[in-house]
Amino acid sequence: MSGTANTAGATTEDGWPALRVDAWEDTRTTLHMWLQVVGKIRMVHAPLVNHWWQVPLYVTPRGLGTSSIPYRNGMFDLEFDVVAHRLLIRSSSGEDRAVPLEPQSVARFHDRTMVALAELGIEAPIRPVPTEVEPAAPFAEDHANASYDAGAVAAYWRQLIQAERVITRFRSEFLGKVSPVHFFWGAMDLACTRFSGRPAPTHPGGAPNCADWVMEEGYSHELSSCGFWAGGGEEGAFYSYAYPEPDGYRETVIGVDGAFYSDDFRQFLLPYEAVRTAADPDAVLLEFLRATYRAAAVAGGWDEGLVIDPHRLDRHGR
Repeated sequence: MSGTANTAGATTEDGWPALRVDAWEDTRTTLHMWLQVVGKIRMVHAPLVNHWWQVPLYVTPRGLGTSSIPYRNGMFDLEFDVVAHRLLIRSSSGEDRAVPLEPQSVARFHDRTMVALAELGIEAPIRPVPTEVEPAAPFAEDHANASYDAGAVAAYWRQLIQAERVITRFRSEFLGKVSPVHFFWGAMDLACTRFSGRPAPTHPGGAPNCADWVMEEGYSHELSSCGFWAGGGEEGAFYSYAYPEPDGYRETVIGVDGAFYSDDFRQFLLPYEAVRTAADPDAVLLEFLRATYRAAAVAGGWDEGLVIDPHRLDRHGR
């Protein structure tokens, strides 16, 4: 698959695009590796924040970006602009560079990105091998993945916009420790995580091409996490899981049409298409997020006072 074929499908009037997972598999694999290159550039320069919150990307009005990255006595950022289809690198020096997003190998994208950074005087000694995937060809040697369907990538970004909007609303209802709504390039998923405040048992690790201590840091405290990823359904899926999973969690009746507990993934899933085709997609997704959090909180004995009445937010947020 290459070029800009129209695989994206239609977008509903309320902005929820249809994008079949199997319609952009080659492009998704290539994009995943490009995202890892950029994510690792952020990781190598940003100081460690608990649970690796310094490494994700963020949904922007143009695509996915790193936010500001400290570098020496200045800063820079990178943004996948999927409106103009370019990787934009901006420096506080006032200079910028762009790498076209077009059909090209991972090796070519990696080389062009490193050259652009060097032209801005930015060193980026990343570990040049992807994580959380198998097989893991070094970026500079990956000539097999070279697809870019611009229409599909733009549709995926619009899926992320819708997911980010609603999950941000859900995030606002929690008074305790909660992550930003951010995009983890390792597994290529948008996520938001709430914490009970209690430590968790050591995570067993086991993610491909990822040291166990990485997962131990990410899951150091008891949590309930939700998000969106391009899997688990014909058009992707919303997910929710608890770590550690409390007794009785998976048996909870969620009460949202299409939602189910996956024994394979050990999490609740709600196919994206079930949300997209609903009369009120926002309301359906919010109910899934709230219901699966309640399942974790009740089974795990979380403090009931951590959640704000959403009607209170509606009264004061307008």
